[in-house]
Amino acid sequence: QVRLVESGGGSVQAGGSLRLSCAVSGGTLTNYVMGWSRQAPGKDREVVAAITWSEARSYVADSVKGRFTISRDNARNTLFLQMYNLAPEDTAVYYCAAKLRGETTYLYWGQGTQVTVSS
Repeated sequence: QVRLVESGGGSVQAGGSLRLSCAVSGGTLTNYVMGWSRQAPGKDREVVAAITWSEARSYVADSVKGRFTISRDNARNTLFLQMYNLAPEDTAVYYCAAKLRGETTYLYWGQGTQVTVSS
């Protein structure tokens, strides 16, 4: 069973930066796609970025393109989300998630980490 533990959330002012980390354990990730998803109060959960663990092919949603970068460290089994130029609308709980390649549904989820951006 894959276990995901996020860290790095916090409160920043608009224009600031944060880097989220997700420690991954309990499985071999070769066939997995790792993603970062966020959910703001009253809104649907949104996948903001994803990456294939083996080839590091990445996807970034249009809503954060140019400001967020997803990466992974194979040796440390850690997933990252680097966020620049944060805006109040980025305020949400951010979740790390994992799914098998070819699947549409994320199977494993972390507990989430809060990001709050003030204007």
